[in-house]
Amino acid sequence: MPDLTRRDFLKITTTALLAASGLLGLGGLLRFLAYEGVPDARMEFDLGPASAYPPGSRTLLVQVPALLLHTGQGFSALSLVCTHLGCTVEQAPDGFDCPCHGSHYDRAGAVLRGPAQKPLRALRIENAPDGHLILHLD
Repeated sequence: MPDLTRRDFLKITTTALLAASGLLGLGGLLRFLAYEGVPDARMEFDLGPASAYPPGSRTLLVQVPALLLHTGQGFSALSLVCTHLGCTVEQAPDGFDCPCHGSHYDRAGAVLRGPAQKPLRALRIENAPDGHLILHLD
C-alpha cells in the first residue's frame, strides 16, 4: 500500500465529513416530514345526567377547566381560563384569582382587577335528548 499523502488524507476526511453531514441533515428532514402534530383538543364534553347537578350547585370541571352553574334559569358554564394569557384561574372566596399575573374576577366572571381586560368566557351548555348535559367549548 502506497504512503498516504497529506492531500489525500485531507480529501478523504473532507469527503467523509460532508457525507456524514448530509446523512444527518437527511435524517433531520425525514423526522420533520414525519412529524405528527398535537391532536386537536376536545371541543365538547359529556357531563353526565342533568339530575346529577342539583339546583344552586357550582361544580368545578377540572378536565375542561370550567365551572358548571345550575341556577333558577337553568344551566350555564364559565371558562376558568384567564383572558390575559391563558392560565387556569383558581376559586377564591369572592370569585376567581389568576395565579400567574394576579388578575381577579368576581363570581360571575367579570374582571375586578387586571391585567386581564375581558371577563371569563361563557360556555355553551346543551341538554341532550338522553338527559345528559353537553358542554361545548366553541
